[in-house]
Amino acid sequence: MTISSSLNAGVAGLNANATRLATISDNIANSGTYGYKRANADFQSMVITQSQNAGLYSAGGVRTSTTRMIDERGALVGTSNALDIAVSGRGMLPVAPAVSISNGVQSGTMMMTTTGSFRPDSNGTLRTDSGLVLLGWPANADGTIPVLPRDTISGLKPVTINANQQAGDPTTALKLGVNLPATNTEAGAAGDTLPLSVEYFGNLGTSEALNISFTPTVPGSGSSNEWTMVIKDSAQGGATIGEYTLTFDDSRGAGGTLLSVATVSGGAYTPADGTLDMTVAGGPLLMTIGRLGDPNGLTQLSDSFAPTSITKNGSPVGNLTAVEVDEKGYINATYDTGFTRRLFQIPMVDVPNLNGLVALNNQTYQISPESGSFFLWDAGDGPTGAVVGYAREGSTTDVAAELTALIQTQRAYSSNAKVIQTVDEMLQETTNIKR
Repeated sequence: MTISSSLNAGVAGLNANATRLATISDNIANSGTYGYKRANADFQSMVITQSQNAGLYSAGGVRTSTTRMIDERGALVGTSNALDIAVSGRGMLPVAPAVSISNGVQSGTMMMTTTGSFRPDSNGTLRTDSGLVLLGWPANADGTIPVLPRDTISGLKPVTINANQQAGDPTTALKLGVNLPATNTEAGAAGDTLPLSVEYFGNLGTSEALNISFTPTVPGSGSSNEWTMVIKDSAQGGATIGEYTLTFDDSRGAGGTLLSVATVSGGAYTPADGTLDMTVAGGPLLMTIGRLGDPNGLTQLSDSFAPTSITKNGSPVGNLTAVEVDEKGYINATYDTGFTRRLFQIPMVDVPNLNGLVALNNQTYQISPESGSFFLWDAGDGPTGAVVGYAREGSTTDVAAELTALIQTQRAYSSNAKVIQTVDEMLQETTNIKR
């Protein structure tokens, strides 16, 4: 009966607007929740009578579907915690509940979130107050990230930082800039050996020294412009690790620069970049003495012996002072010696349909058939955005828009209630016909 369909349509309208009211109340309640994605209720009409000119019409009513607008992004809010992390653009952070990773990250335990305030627990594992543990790829000892599969979570580990850890950075490269006195290679010079000690750091953070001596070749007449450089390693008991014959140019255009380097023993000299391939107790060490004709390396000028520029990498053992995350998702530790080390990389999780993800508590999401399979990107690559430290993502709720929708929903609900009241009065009139 047509009048009965009107009653059903009115009830459907009440239910639909009640659902919309629920989404509005949820959105307003979470207007201050970091990372909250607003819910949206969409109405679709239901058509029962499809034939034209039938003479009768039955109301089908309305049905509603709710969608979490996960692809919308809230404004970033600055904080004072270095490990408050948000994503600027597309992509999500991989996390897992603390209770589910006691035996490692298992398949199906990974969840996603767009922001989180992470702090180390008693074991140094980064987690939020709600128990979400941040996941990432651990770096190798040299700071590189190993090649791992991007379509599974098998390589992801809980990000753990020991606040009491110490670390040292061994010296692997050294640049030597020294001026040798030209007068020492002239006939009649004393021929004294000039010593130089250069500190470097071993694999265990110990301070070692390269003891370098420069001995001039004194000719019977004129100038030889030639020196013998001997390099000894204190970590090997003072053993000689290299001996070289240096000849300097005395021409007007390139006077004082290296003319040739002859290897007597030790690593070879590479003219292309002016380096010596040394081997110290801890392993290879690349020493730069300058290219041939280069005034920035070893020189022979005037009558003074002066180390003009000695630079090296590496540092002694230091204590952890700070941990920060950069835009590429690398978690870097800084030590009080000035040394920095890469500890983890946080990948960006992306799926074809973000709005198809299953919404869970604490602004987390999981894969569903509607979302499609996930892929782990490097931050800033592919469709993903950058990782932002010292920031949280704000709620996507627009309170003014929600209050406007609240007024509309209230009016629509009242109107549907009026339809039910009217149908009730008409049915009452129908029952009164018999009287």
